[in-house]
Amino acid sequence: MDTSFTPEQDEIRRTLRELLRRRCTPEQLRAALDTPAGHDPALWSALSERLGLPGLALPEAYGGVGCSVTELALAAEETGRALAPSPLLATTVLVTPLLLALGTDAQRTELLPRLAAGRLTATLAVAGSQLTTALALTGGNAGDWAGGGRAGGVQARPADGGWRLYGEVDQVLDGHSAGLLVVAAHTGGFARSRTLLFLVPGDAPGTTRVRQTALDATRPRARIQLREVPAELLGEEQGAPARTAGATPLTALAALGDTAAAVLAAEAVGAADRVLERTVEHVGRREQFGRPIGSFQAVKHRLADVYVQVQAARSAAYYAAWATAHGERVGGLALAQALEALRTAAAEGIQFHGGLGFAWEHDAHLSFKRAAGDELLFGPVHRLRAHAAETAQLFEHAEVTV
Repeated sequence: MDTSFTPEQDEIRRTLRELLRRRCTPEQLRAALDTPAGHDPALWSALSERLGLPGLALPEAYGGVGCSVTELALAAEETGRALAPSPLLATTVLVTPLLLALGTDAQRTELLPRLAAGRLTATLAVAGSQLTTALALTGGNAGDWAGGGRAGGVQARPADGGWRLYGEVDQVLDGHSAGLLVVAAHTGGFARSRTLLFLVPGDAPGTTRVRQTALDATRPRARIQLREVPAELLGEEQGAPARTAGATPLTALAALGDTAAAVLAAEAVGAADRVLERTVEHVGRREQFGRPIGSFQAVKHRLADVYVQVQAARSAAYYAAWATAHGERVGGLALAQALEALRTAAAEGIQFHGGLGFAWEHDAHLSFKRAAGDELLFGPVHRLRAHAAETAQLFEHAEVTV
């Protein structure tokens, strides 16, 4: 593994940081959160048209840039620094890889260029409480997490030469604004039950979408109700993909989970690094007993511990992004370390800002809510680590025969 960045990678980071510095200030961020979409469409257009961010890790044949997950992770680190609300996670990280792995030639040709150009946004319609299970981050995903229609979740049934979906999912990332829904649904009844993925236009008849209140306002979510909604199966009718031999919806979701975790880890590292920077700046200005509080030994020690934790999480995130192209799945472990670092950095930042840190008008709470919200969606940390240990058979011992 080469730990140095290429000039192209450095340019991606520099250009994106400069754009977000100008277009995603704290005031602009708060204004975007209050819009119906929950993000600034003009900023998304700039990220798409000027930087090609939605297609960064897509092949050039589909209008992408042709980079790897590493470049996408570096970009996510910068969006994390700004806590920029955008469809990047739902569209580029969660949906695009599924279309690339499972879609037919026609589906990929029709959808991927529009996603890469930013003209179409998408989301994975899985209940927020089940997202970590669907992505196999804290265990296997072969259970009944997709639900069963009226009992919860979504049920699919063949009808009129196609498919109809009935059910409800809540806490879906960008579910209220995405132009395309990739819906996980159960079909086949009890005897032959299986989970398949379906494509549903966001404005399909029978679809109701309502934005919900979320702990982390920078990741807007929605409740989606489907009432006999016509849907198109993602991939071939047998469930076999058109691009990746041997892949199924469940194996594709598990592979996606590791990639998404690596990108999310980098994003969390960016947020943690920024909140640490702001805390260091603050303790250098705030005075107590006639001297800056940053000069006190106890403050130095605590912030040094945070710095070490953030740097360790950064190393883990970079390695996880690199490992996705080399057959090693360590994204969940890197995500656990990054989420813990972000939570620690945000908590220390709030405390060192004193009464100012607890004020709603200050931005410190946004970082803490990002850490807590991501852990609810993709964790918790202890389960991410437990699954990684189980996968590596860390605590299994061979029987000793005497």
